[in-house]
Amino acid sequence: MARYCGSVCRICRRENQKLFLKGDRCFTEKCSFERRGYPPGQHGQGRIKFSEYGLQLREKQKIKRTYGLLEKQFRSLFERAERMRGVTGSNLLSLLERRMDNVVYRSGFANSRVEARQMVRHGHFNVNGQRVDIPSFVLKKGDMVEVCEASRGVTRIAGALESVKRREIPQWIELDSAALKSKVRDLPSRDDITAPMQERLVVELYSK
Repeated sequence: MARYCGSVCRICRRENQKLFLKGDRCFTEKCSFERRGYPPGQHGQGRIKFSEYGLQLREKQKIKRTYGLLEKQFRSLFERAERMRGVTGSNLLSLLERRMDNVVYRSGFANSRVEARQMVRHGHFNVNGQRVDIPSFVLKKGDMVEVCEASRGVTRIAGALESVKRREIPQWIELDSAALKSKVRDLPSRDDITAPMQERLVVELYSK
């Protein structure tokens, strides 16, 4: 399967926003965005003026890269959001938030979405008692995510839970760190997503 193999710090600099793609490193002074908060390349420090299409494209790329999706996956999720009732942009963000890898990350079982995706693929988590190794699996209200019995001694999970205080657990997730499980208490609303995202620009881009 195709995947991005370049520098993830370069992505944050390109999108002019810290996307927290490297876990704990993003909270330290070693973060590349803190040291060089301008786009990469020889013209990165120059004045950049975007057209309307450019703004829409950059916003789409930013959201897509935040959740670690490629274009085909992101477009497929957008079409699914478009078929749902309600506001398409809010539906899209709700689907992105309820992906299995993102819920694992949001629950504090992993330091980054990349790490969460790898751990899900390796079968470290159950959903409602059944093992799920598909990162794109979309959870529903009431679903319970828990660490498999055989994976409860994994040091990565324990280390991630210790550093989870650095980021806030969203209200739509109920975490039981002692039992190594979390529950999707409710469907995430637009207000629950605090990261600066303008999903309206993505809807406009794909509607052309």
